[in-house]
Amino acid sequence: MEHYLDNGIQFVPGVGEARAKLLERELGIRTMCDLLWYFPFRYIDRTRIYRIAEIRDGEATLVQFRGRVTGVNYAGAGRKRRFTAVVSDGSSQAELVWFQGIKWIEKRIEVGREYLVFGRPSFFKGELSLVHPEIETVEKAFSRKAASGMQGVYSTTERLASVLGAKGFYLLVCNLWTVAGDRIEEYLPETLRTRHGLMPLREALYNLHFPQSAELLRQAQYRLKFDELLGVQLGIQSRRTERLAKLGGFLFPRVGGVFRTFYEQKLPFPLTGAQKRVVREIRQDTVSGYQMNRLLQGDVGSGKTLVALLSMLLAVDNDFQACLMAPTEILARQHYATFVRMLEGLDVRVAVLTGATRARERRQILAGLADGTIHLLVGTHALIEEKVQFHNLGFVVIDEQHRFGVEQRARLWTKNAQPPHILVMTATPIPRTLAMTLFGDLDVSVIDELPPGRQPVRTVHYTDAARLRLFGFMRQQIALGRQVYVVYPLIRESETMDYKDLTDGFEAIARDFPLPQYVTAVCHGRMKPADKEESMRQFKSGEAHILVATSVIEVGVDVPNATVMVIESAERFGLSQLHQLRGRVGRGGEQSYCILMTGEKLSREARARIRAMCETGDGFRLAELDLKLRGAGDVNGTQQSGMAFDLKIANPTLDVQILTLTREAAMEILRLDPTLGEPENRGLRELARRYCGRERIDFSMIS
Repeated sequence: MEHYLDNGIQFVPGVGEARAKLLERELGIRTMCDLLWYFPFRYIDRTRIYRIAEIRDGEATLVQFRGRVTGVNYAGAGRKRRFTAVVSDGSSQAELVWFQGIKWIEKRIEVGREYLVFGRPSFFKGELSLVHPEIETVEKAFSRKAASGMQGVYSTTERLASVLGAKGFYLLVCNLWTVAGDRIEEYLPETLRTRHGLMPLREALYNLHFPQSAELLRQAQYRLKFDELLGVQLGIQSRRTERLAKLGGFLFPRVGGVFRTFYEQKLPFPLTGAQKRVVREIRQDTVSGYQMNRLLQGDVGSGKTLVALLSMLLAVDNDFQACLMAPTEILARQHYATFVRMLEGLDVRVAVLTGATRARERRQILAGLADGTIHLLVGTHALIEEKVQFHNLGFVVIDEQHRFGVEQRARLWTKNAQPPHILVMTATPIPRTLAMTLFGDLDVSVIDELPPGRQPVRTVHYTDAARLRLFGFMRQQIALGRQVYVVYPLIRESETMDYKDLTDGFEAIARDFPLPQYVTAVCHGRMKPADKEESMRQFKSGEAHILVATSVIEVGVDVPNATVMVIESAERFGLSQLHQLRGRVGRGGEQSYCILMTGEKLSREARARIRAMCETGDGFRLAELDLKLRGAGDVNGTQQSGMAFDLKIANPTLDVQILTLTREAAMEILRLDPTLGEPENRGLRELARRYCGRERIDFSMIS
């Protein structure tokens, strides 16, 4: 199988060199195997032929009908020139329009001839028209036996669609099957297929491209989803087995003076039971002899940072250095300030390194890291630069891991000849089933208690019509001595529209909350770091009553006196982001509020997100819903570096049952054959390589 199907796509009839280059450039399809595993995203019923009068506006995305050409015409000039044909079937008439390939199409259209027309319907002043439809004489269309009554619709690009329409792409797949269909070899062991009731591979691929019935399509999808998730699980589980087989972890046997003094004298509040449990789990990892690889999940404000600091102090007590990588400069500097304050009086030297660190200070930090006089380093992705070399890095904390690409995180792992212990932290709750897929090689710890004295944040939804009511509420809270966040969705810092939203909003608030009675600060990604720091300082110190910001303040910023979070255009945020933003308030003992502002018109999905936010503060429930609404997306951050699992058909969120089965199957297979070296498992070894093959760095060691 692998040899023949690895042939270039140009060898499929109807492709050739030019189309092969286009397919590779536009869709990454290079070989026959690539095209065979390029599945339709939906199917259309080609057995149904409409009467023109039956076609209604908005009812169907693609339609097919018979019609006789009653006239042709040219209109427009130059680039706007178009060719039109009017067709009628007795019930009504439709206009067919072509802007490109006019010379080719006019030779193929004959007035008085009957054609089968297929395309996307649109209506203008009640008249049906189709732009660039596929047409074929009725005689030719009905002389050919279709492979299936359901024709696959393949995702394409504008450039490719202009060369190969929906039908053209489908015909390529038909041609591929004629030359490659008999070359497909099964790679799952017969016993595994029988145990799980899986369709043979050749039959599954045939029914995915040319479904013979709805039930056979369902079975084919199940088989290919099973294969993909099994491949992922085999890769993850074998990496885990391999990692645990190497007794290569740094040992932290000593609970020394620094940890004890901090724990007994410096803790800001007693640890919750959940925090104690996680510290114990980390402690056990660091005396096991294995390299720790642990994911720490905890809702916003659950005290993950304190657990991370205690773990880092264990490293310091055992003569190792530790570092924490944060996703933004604001958060890195806040962690640094927190650590310096908490560790005051202890013999622990902390440094902060970001892209904005000045050259002289940077040189001093690099020297301190190299000679071991700096014990803890906090920073942004500046930590992964090659110049940053540690004396003896033993413990790495990665905060909000989904903000970093996998390769970025991996570079930290190479900062020592022997890999350091890794603690990956996230306040984005990841449902257990998804964590099993994306982080199956990590041990998962959860902090599921909030510190005592925390009140749930009250969340309400206002539309723009209630803005005066909102401003009145903000004045009430400020009169009580509280502070207010107002957040705008700046998705990319270059988006002028979003930037305008924020500046207009700032001006409106400054007008309604005038100086000197009210002080409003502003913070966004276009500001100089020093100006950003000054705005945050004003707000933290209480000098500013209102902070107008972009979602740059989403993660980790801690101002206990802030009790109101106003989120403008809340419909433009994902659920996990809304939940993170809400977590900026409710950090003191006072009742806090999150106000979601939207326009009047909302999509069904946006309305579901807003309703969920108002109904629950449980991050895990919200994460489950977010995944259902949006799919698994980029929760593991790998798409930032193009290294995500290459899943063509499976969805770890929606295919939970298959995911659980494949996890159990992978563990059983590896228990009997840890290296997949047995002859009957050769295909499984290839499958694992396909879905988890990593060329440069062993990513399972990171997250």
